[in-house]
Amino acid sequence: MWITSRRIVPVRTDRLFTNFQKSPVDRSFHRQLNRVAASLTCPATPTNRIVYGELVVKSNNKIKRIAVLAYGSACYVMFLGVFLYAIGFIGNFAVPTTLDAPLQGSIGMSILVNLFLLTVFAVQHSVMARPTFKSWWTKFVPEPIERSTYVLFSNVAMILLFWLWQPLGGQIWNIEIAVLRGVVYGLFGFGWLLVLYSTFLINHFDLFGLRQVWLYVRGVEYTQLKFRVPTLYRYVRHPLYVGWLIVCWATPTMTIAHLLFAAVATAYILVAIQLEERNLVDLLPGYAKYRSQVPMLVPLLKRLADPSSPSVT
Repeated sequence: MWITSRRIVPVRTDRLFTNFQKSPVDRSFHRQLNRVAASLTCPATPTNRIVYGELVVKSNNKIKRIAVLAYGSACYVMFLGVFLYAIGFIGNFAVPTTLDAPLQGSIGMSILVNLFLLTVFAVQHSVMARPTFKSWWTKFVPEPIERSTYVLFSNVAMILLFWLWQPLGGQIWNIEIAVLRGVVYGLFGFGWLLVLYSTFLINHFDLFGLRQVWLYVRGVEYTQLKFRVPTLYRYVRHPLYVGWLIVCWATPTMTIAHLLFAAVATAYILVAIQLEERNLVDLLPGYAKYRSQVPMLVPLLKRLADPSSPSVT
């Protein structure tokens, strides 16, 4: 009997050695071998078929769960590396390639390359986040790893930008006073902390796909996060984007390339907010009211009066 991934196929053990039967001695010898083989072979009864089938299915499911967890974890670790590299890339320190450097080659071609890289990231980041795309995409990508795959594609888009970015040289402004430079770098660091902190307010691990794969490994069905208002979201609807804007513009030396990066990133954020909120209004009851009470990016002087009101997640 052979056990395959789909079914159990019984094998006639009394014919295992018939090809070699040529004499009476051979026939007697092989009859004895066939009896031994038959005694060692588990009979292919319906009960055995069910038991072995269940073992194969359970084994395959376990392997699949381990693979999903490994994939999601790898995508997240990759994100951590990209995040740390981005700090050095935009801040111009500690990494091989940076946003600002002297111009090399044609300025026109360099600008086109940079615009292309920024467009690739913007299109990937927005299109793959839309519910319509997700509904189509999950026909090919299993739902537990859909978010991790989104993170993977975002990582690849950022790595391409790090690798192929073309510095343009030139200066728009340059702060030479050491104290002021320190203040601007402090603001730059604050922007990154705000970005990271905002992700934890809305559930960091769900945002980057780890919650989805962990629930799948445990055999628990995924549930949508509840709509609520944590701390900073009572002052602005998008503190994460506020952090990104600070990161883009807080630099003691603004070059042409840095200005291009900051301007395109700002335009993308303003467009992305409109697309995102259009979906949130449709998906989350109460978001329209929340949007009317809380500003988009510029904080209120005092927080939203009703702390129980729903918030963007």
